[in-house]
Amino acid sequence: MSSDVTVVILAAGQGTRMKSRIAKVLHRAGGRALVEHAIVAALGVAPPERIFVVVGHQAEAVRAVAEAAGVRTIEQKEQLGTGHAVLCGASVLADLGGRMVVTVGDCPLIRAETLQVLAERQYQSAAAAVVLTADVPDSTGYGRIIRDHNGAVMAIIEQKAASEAQRRVKEINSGIYCFDSAEFWRHIRGIRPDNPANEYYLTDMIGILHAAGLRVAATKIADPGELLGINDRVQLAEADCILRDRKSRELMLSGVTIEKPETVTIDLDVKVGMDTIIGPFARITGNTVIGEDCRVGACAILHDAVLEDGAEVFAFSMVSSSKLGANAHAGPYARLRMGAEMGENAHVGNFVELKNTKLGAGSKSMHLAYLGDSQIGQKVNVGAGTITCNYDGKKKHATVIGDGVFVGSNSTLVAPLGIEDGAYVGAGSVITEAVPEGALALGRARQVVKTEWKRKGA
Repeated sequence: MSSDVTVVILAAGQGTRMKSRIAKVLHRAGGRALVEHAIVAALGVAPPERIFVVVGHQAEAVRAVAEAAGVRTIEQKEQLGTGHAVLCGASVLADLGGRMVVTVGDCPLIRAETLQVLAERQYQSAAAAVVLTADVPDSTGYGRIIRDHNGAVMAIIEQKAASEAQRRVKEINSGIYCFDSAEFWRHIRGIRPDNPANEYYLTDMIGILHAAGLRVAATKIADPGELLGINDRVQLAEADCILRDRKSRELMLSGVTIEKPETVTIDLDVKVGMDTIIGPFARITGNTVIGEDCRVGACAILHDAVLEDGAEVFAFSMVSSSKLGANAHAGPYARLRMGAEMGENAHVGNFVELKNTKLGAGSKSMHLAYLGDSQIGQKVNVGAGTITCNYDGKKKHATVIGDGVFVGSNSTLVAPLGIEDGAYVGAGSVITEAVPEGALALGRARQVVKTEWKRKGA
């Protein structure tokens, strides 16, 4: 990162080919909005106070993403071209000096390292501008890079304006540039909207700078795949696959085992510790953090989850905005949501749901239970079929269970309710009143056996 680099991210367009009510740069790939990918790459080359996102279509929504990332915005109220987009920030950008990188908000595969190479090339060459280019087998539809006999860039010629010879050029424009900021602002007024769209094109700056006797250079990207722009849902899916493959490779190279990685979905912001094993078809998204020596079973779904070292989520379980302590186990077919927390060595089994519930260290609920809005102490046993009745039709109420409590199977705990340390609840009980420490609570009718019932009813 360099303190004299400014990055401008062009993200004002609608993206009509996406056929969506959502602005193109807000569509997601790899767990991030497209514009977030551009911001992350920019943060590798410039400090946040020198990164600007140009917003236009659905400006408030795009601005919210930018501000959440700690960067600034410029509004382009009318979309009059890429040159006009940068001009909208003239009052702020022109005074910053140094180098100015202009990139796009719909190119999620661009790496920070690529922008670093581009900015460094401008610094080393002292060119007025450096264009990021690529050689591609089929250049149809792209602007062509036209060089002079010394290899300097003379112009960028768009497909429609290109001659037959120019159309055979395989080196294409990425739409990403690094300018000497002073030279850029000295010559930007030379752009004219004399084209069928009546727009101000940033590509014209290359010819303007060349005509002024200034040098324009190019740097070819090592991996042309980084330049995949998103114009439709097919390209969005392609980018998503590439980003997730990158993430899986990164994790595996850092010591994580992923069984059948082609089936697994992992967002870019997920963190996973060494010697953790991730099973087939697992889906791990959001800001999930998984410690070392954990296991995530086949088809498990984790979102914004925290797993401490040694924790295990068995197959077909869901953990959302919840936490498993060290060596805790959940599942199979368990569900944790809305701030649920399991303490160290706690266990929940099949078809157990924790909602906004803290289950203390060493406690367990192994079968068919719903525990909502509860505080459950250490070494508590919750029997199969137990439920906390936490909703009275208007608001939720809490159930508080102390340490060492035994709750028998098929118990119904009607909140608000407190069960103190060491108490017992008999199986099949409906408990509506507080249970003191060490007491046994029974809330069921006495069994009646009528031996002659069948004969009399016949």
